[in-house]
Amino acid sequence: MKDITSLSGVRVALRNTLQVLRRHYPLMLLTLLLVALAVPAGMAIAPGFTGQGLYPAQPAPSIPPWQQLPRDLSRPDGIEPLSGSAPVPWPDTLAAQLNATLKPDGAGSFTGVVQDAATGQVLFDRGGTENRVPASNVKLLTAVAALRSLGPDRRFSTKAVTGPTPGSVVLTGGGDVLLAAGASSGKGALGYAGLATLAEQTVLTLKASGATGTISVLLDDSLFAGPALNPAWSLDDVAAGEVAPLFPLALNSARFDPAVTTGQRPQDAALAAAEAFSAQLTAAGAAAGLTVAPGVQRAPGQGLQGTVLAEVHSAAVRDQVDLMLETSDNYLAEALGRMAAAASGLPGSNDGATSNVVDQLTRLGIPTAGLRLADVSGLTLANQVSARQLSEVVRAITSGEDARLRAALDGFPVAGLTGTLGARYTEGSTASGAGLVRAKTGTLNSVIALSGYVVDAEGRLLVFSFIGNDLTPGAAGNRVALDQAASVLASCGCR
Repeated sequence: MKDITSLSGVRVALRNTLQVLRRHYPLMLLTLLLVALAVPAGMAIAPGFTGQGLYPAQPAPSIPPWQQLPRDLSRPDGIEPLSGSAPVPWPDTLAAQLNATLKPDGAGSFTGVVQDAATGQVLFDRGGTENRVPASNVKLLTAVAALRSLGPDRRFSTKAVTGPTPGSVVLTGGGDVLLAAGASSGKGALGYAGLATLAEQTVLTLKASGATGTISVLLDDSLFAGPALNPAWSLDDVAAGEVAPLFPLALNSARFDPAVTTGQRPQDAALAAAEAFSAQLTAAGAAAGLTVAPGVQRAPGQGLQGTVLAEVHSAAVRDQVDLMLETSDNYLAEALGRMAAAASGLPGSNDGATSNVVDQLTRLGIPTAGLRLADVSGLTLANQVSARQLSEVVRAITSGEDARLRAALDGFPVAGLTGTLGARYTEGSTASGAGLVRAKTGTLNSVIALSGYVVDAEGRLLVFSFIGNDLTPGAAGNRVALDQAASVLASCGCR
């Protein structure tokens, strides 16, 4: 009875509650509505008192991981050195991937070699010993010869010396073709030494010696020998400014403007430099009471006879080599080749330069059978070099016993970032090589080449050379094929 009585009490209580809810239901709905409106309003007003702004914060945009700030500092020792235990790609697997990409767009064919840098093991070889036109990949050979013959730290001197007659000053070229018309910058390679600085120092010395009256300017540019213009070069290329007659001093690597690296070049770069020096000497001498006679006369050999009044020094050979490789400057390459020949006791001529390159490669232990050079910049189709020879040169730079050659490593353009590779590796099929591939480019009308080095996905350093000859001029797919091949190496586990 007790349980039944309790249950009846519960039922009565529920019935009474429902009657109350029915009576007050409209009022309750209104209350709930006011609460619903008050909560967000309070949230909007509250920040005004808390200092958090009047509007809710927007969600942060999605930022790729590699663009986010790091949570932890990097290890102080930075990138670890390569390990000799990193696996070497399987040749068959690597060949299958390279053969799928290394195809000409139209006519012609590609040869190529890939080697393990540490051991020299050939991992890919397609016609690697065939003679090919290498275009500007010849500059890799020139870099090796310059670093071995001259040394990475060698600097070239441009001097002002006393002339054969009183009041004459002889501007003497010493191999620096990167002179600035203005003051020496003392940094980089282009413009490291400047003619304005040389002129100011010359005036100071002249005044200290009691010189008065009018100064005449002479030019000694006799350091180089042989023809200033290589007969193997196309006159169309000369007219287009790909190169110019060679002299042992020039402004801006024989450019009118250091900021403009295309178009016509001065055809007498030494005289242009001497006239710029004369103008700077005039400006510097005016305040010291010295006048400079207009015009410049050549005086071969006179630079070796007088007393040095002033001199400025170029950037180190290592920096010049890097600039040559990064920008593929033909004029600088030819000048470095002649300076290297002279340092080796050969004439500072084209023949001396090409002979010295072959000799330095032979001394380095690189087979030179079949190799033929008609210049040291790669501008002529008469050059013949194999992909294997080029890959061996790159291997000597990265891993060989002559540590002087390491100075050339920084000059290799970086895929998608610097130099002649700065505008490449931007599409999906080559993006895996961007920032990783470092290689020297080469391009002529029917020739394209790429030789360099890359660390693959498993940490193995590989060197390579790919050369296309007899190609369809202007076919865009050939450059993509080379870049895809190099990107294969960058992303390769290939096992």
